[in-house]
Amino acid sequence: MRYLLIGLLILFNGAQAAQASCYGSLEAEAEQGIRIHSELMVIGLNCQHMASVKGKNLYAAYREFTSLHQDLITSYEDVLLAYYKRSGDPNPEAQLNLLRTSFANKISQDAANMRPDIFCQKFSPRIAQVENLSRNDMRQWAATIYPSHPVSRPLCASASVGR
Repeated sequence: MRYLLIGLLILFNGAQAAQASCYGSLEAEAEQGIRIHSELMVIGLNCQHMASVKGKNLYAAYREFTSLHQDLITSYEDVLLAYYKRSGDPNPEAQLNLLRTSFANKISQDAANMRPDIFCQKFSPRIAQVENLSRNDMRQWAATIYPSHPVSRPLCASASVGR
């Protein structure tokens, strides 16, 4: 009986560790939402003098989007901070900042590899796309995992991403 309890304890702890190392659907959506927000910031900054949305420069349009969806962005940050804590990360805030930085660096590298006008022509429509997104539209976009933009952790078997 004692060995059975020890075995069950080991199995339970192993299952908890596996769950902590993978994303559920909320964590995957949160990471994608943070990626989208980080990319929009870089696009807005790089293209603010080359394009506009309804008469606003792109950085102003990005800031307006951020203001409109601040509660959703904050909830995405909270989901990821809770995930990092559960996973035993010693500094969840630093981990979230590292994630944001990696997303911004990725699209900044795309900008550096293209002429500014080509980068802005390719990416600035994303800011126009989010101009009138509802909260549900934004969540649906973030919940869709594209092969070109995978999440940084494996998905848990029970995760149902891409509703």
